Formats: sequence, C-alpha cells, structure tokens
Amino acid sequence: MFYEWIYPLHKLHGLSAFNVFRYITFRAAYAAITALILCYIAGPPLIGWLKQVGLGQKVRQEGPQTHLSKAGTPTMGGILIVAAIVVPCLLWGNFHSRPLWIALAATVWLGAIGFLDDYLRVVKGLRKGLLGRYKLAGQITLGLAIAITLMVWPEPGGLPPTSTQVPFLKFRWLDFGWLFVPFVVLVVTGSSNAVNLTDGLDGLASGLMAIAALAFAGMCYLTGHARFSEYLNLIYLPYSGELTVFCAAVFGASLGFLWYNCHPADVFMGDTGSLALGGALGTVAVLIKRELWLVLVGGVFVAEALSVMIQVTSFRLWGRRVFRMSPLHHHFELAGWAESRVVLRFYICGALLALLGLSTFKLQ
Repeated sequence: MFYEWIYPLHKLHGLSAFNVFRYITFRAAYAAITALILCYIAGPPLIGWLKQVGLGQKVRQEGPQTHLSKAGTPTMGGILIVAAIVVPCLLWGNFHSRPLWIALAATVWLGAIGFLDDYLRVVKGLRKGLLGRYKLAGQITLGLAIAITLMVWPEPGGLPPTSTQVPFLKFRWLDFGWLFVPFVVLVVTGSSNAVNLTDGLDGLASGLMAIAALAFAGMCYLTGHARFSEYLNLIYLPYSGELTVFCAAVFGASLGFLWYNCHPADVFMGDTGSLALGGALGTVAVLIKRELWLVLVGGVFVAEALSVMIQVTSFRLWGRRVFRMSPLHHHFELAGWAESRVVLRFYICGALLALLGLSTFKLQ
C-alpha cells in the first residue's frame, strides 16, 4: 500500500524523501518490524480469547510425560502468524509483483487447511482432526496450482520456468520438463509437513522458521539485485527481490510469535501456523528456483521429517524402532535432554545450516 500510494508522491516538490519507499531493503525492514509489533500487540488479546473459549491443546498420553502439564495451553495461535505475514506484505509490498501474491496465497491457503484441522480436533473433539488424505489433497492442489501458474505464465529471468538451480555448481540447473509439476507438489507438501512435524516443543518451529526465513530473505535479495548477482556470479532473477519483503514478514511474524511461544509457552501455533509457515518457505524456494536449498537451510526440518519416515518404515517392516520416539526432538527428550536444551541446540544447528546455504552463493 505504501509503495503504491506514497512512493509516487516523491515526484512532487518537497516530497523527495518518499523516494525511500522504492528500496526493497527499507520496505523489508519495516515489514519485519510491522510483523513483530503486530504480534506483540495482538498476542495477549488473542491468547485471552483462546483461553476464554476453551481452545486448549490436547496432549497425547504416549508422549514425554513432561508434556502433560501443557494440556489446556491455548492453541490455534497460527491465526496471529498468518495475519502478521499478510498485513505487512499488504502495507509494504509491491502489488504488481505476482510472486508476492503467489506466496501470500500459498500461506493463506495452507493456513486455512491447518485452521480446519485445528477446529475439528480442538473444537469438535475429533481426535484425528482433518483426515490426512483431505489435508494432503489440499496441499497437492496448491502445489499443482503453483507449478501450472509458473509454467503457463513464467516470470522473466535467465532460467527455464521448469528448472531448478544446483547448489555449489556455477550456472548449473536441472530442467524437469513436465516432471516440474510433481516436483513442486513434493516441495510444497514436504516443506509444510516437515514444519508441522517439527512443531512439538515450545518455540522450536517458530525459532527455526525465523532463521530459515532470514536466510531466504538474503537469497531473494541477492538474486534479485543486478549488481550483487553479477558480483557473486548468480543467475539474475529480477522478480525475486520483492520476495525479500515477504520473507522479512515471515521472519518478523516468527520472532513475534516466539515472544509468546518460548518455554513455557503461552500459546501454540497449531497446524494453522505450522502448515502456513512450511508452505511459505517451500513456495519461496520454488519461486526463486532454489528448491534444493531447502535441504540445506531447512536441514533440521528435513531431519525431523526423515526421523518419522524411518521410524514408521522400520516398525512396519521389522517391528523395531530406530529412535526412542519420533519426531527427532522427542528422541532427545527421552534421552534425558531438557526441552529448552533440545530447542537451543536445534537453533544452533539451524543457524549453521543457514550459513552453509548462504555460503554456497560465494562458492558458486
């Protein structure tokens, strides 16, 4: 809104200061600040309302016994996260940027699916919430829509619309052709579910998302800046710069929610927040052609998802468990690590992986 309505005023006499709204770095910074402030202000009223209507978390009995005390903690706080992403993007974003609208649509779509799951589980008392096949159908539908949109209406840039870049290799990419469609479905579905599985400890998913969003904000800015991309020998994608504003909003929303979600948590994000955040991350990776960087930057999310897959496969085939409990964070809890220690050490791993992902830009 500010870019569309206030920036044009810089042409008027005495209003040249409004030219600052042209710069992505300025708008991205204030998108993050706006998201933080929105979470800080709206958090207490939302938490109070969730408590008043009795939307409390149900804790499974077979999990770590230390989690039983969390029963009744307000959930569905992802409503705040989605709002704190959408509002700053509408205030500070460029409305002519189609990738920005795609990222926002993906966030809202998956947030709505997560909200329905939380509603059925918490309000209606259905133990499984929204059945997995319906949830998966919604995620696949989103992936199909994104892939087809990018193929039919490709963005300008130096890469084929059905391609992805390869880490550590200079000017190398893979062109999937029509396989790009299932590839995008896999990325979007996998990223949203991976963050959902990670959301099991106070502050774990929100903190890791803040780290990942900051890393991807840097990637979007560098690949969308002609001079920096030339200096770093990156393929220039002029449209990716505006996604910096979106990633900054995700970063601010994640940090703002962490204010109330850190141990001991006052509120949980629920599937409303975790599916939306994971989908946002996966969608940005698809848009800037860096899907494989999700494995690096989001390595902790990948490890969490893989631990569940390994556990289920091992138990079904051989009747044995590889981990004490999955996802991976519960394994370390049952090994004797305090919850806060697990979260902090996963933060460290996430930060190191984010630096590794960013380092590939210079190595390319």
